[in-house]
Amino acid sequence: MAWYRTWFGTPYYKLLYGHRDEDDAEAWVSTILRRCEAGPGTTVLDLACGRGRHARWFAKAGCDVTGIDLSAESIAEARHEGPSARFAVHDIRVPFASSAFDLVVCLFTSLGYFEDENDDRKALAAAFAAVRPGGRFVLDFMNSVRVLKELVPMECVQAGGVRFTITRSTEDGMVVKRILAEDDSGRHHFEERVSALAPERLVQLVREAGFVVLDRTDGPDPVPFDPERSQRLVIWAQRPMA
Repeated sequence: MAWYRTWFGTPYYKLLYGHRDEDDAEAWVSTILRRCEAGPGTTVLDLACGRGRHARWFAKAGCDVTGIDLSAESIAEARHEGPSARFAVHDIRVPFASSAFDLVVCLFTSLGYFEDENDDRKALAAAFAAVRPGGRFVLDFMNSVRVLKELVPMECVQAGGVRFTITRSTEDGMVVKRILAEDDSGRHHFEERVSALAPERLVQLVREAGFVVLDRTDGPDPVPFDPERSQRLVIWAQRPMA
């Protein structure tokens, strides 16, 4: 079974990435709404929304937000924590709507999980189909240039009574993270595999999907993207009017 079908719904994932807090999500949403000139009433589709931390802030800003994710466990928690938003279990590679949203977002490196690049193309095509003509698309991805250059081979993390041993490597163009979680219940093994898509390749894929790329920045503080320095690659795009 693909790694992303099992890992995201576990309590270990939530423990390991618990530092991705509400303040971080609020900063992202605030920047996106400001740059896209969006506000109350904006229809938003949050692709691969996870437990809904960004969707909740879109809802708090008065947006009409829908979050979709492949993990049933994550969607169940998102519904509990964000009752003012709508959530659905759905594969982002499969079209979800047709010209129904003012804004579509895909945040926190939620693309590139697939061995076949055609799956990434399918996800971007579904995003293009979902946003209305003239609507905006925001894609947040790791800066693969810096990630590959600064890859930490191994580290140990303690969180919530669990000891995580994390090893990182590159294999066939993928950044592979193997995670050993040890607690009173035993040893549990997980894995993450994300395609190290070069920034220019990711921009090309977004354009091939039909979008016009408006800008490239780094993170929720939208400074210009620098492949040597930026932590993130954020692509700001728009579906043409015709």
